[in-house]
Amino acid sequence: MGIKPSYIKNLGTALLVKQKEYFSKDFEENKIQLGKSAVIGSKRVRNRIAGYITRKMNSKKQS
Repeated sequence: MGIKPSYIKNLGTALLVKQKEYFSKDFEENKIQLGKSAVIGSKRVRNRIAGYITRKMNSKKQS
C-alpha cells in the first residue's frame, strides 16, 4: 500500500495512548469510534487513521 504520512501515525498513536480501551480489531468499529472521539474534517483522513489503529491493534500486543 505504501508508507503512512507522519500525521496519520502521530494522531493514531496519540489516540491509542489516550483511548485504547475504545478501539478494537475491527475497522468499521474504529471508524465509528473516531467519529465520536475526534474531530476530523476529512472522511479519507478518518479512514486512514482508523486503518492505522486497526493494524496496530491486530499486529502486536499493545501494553
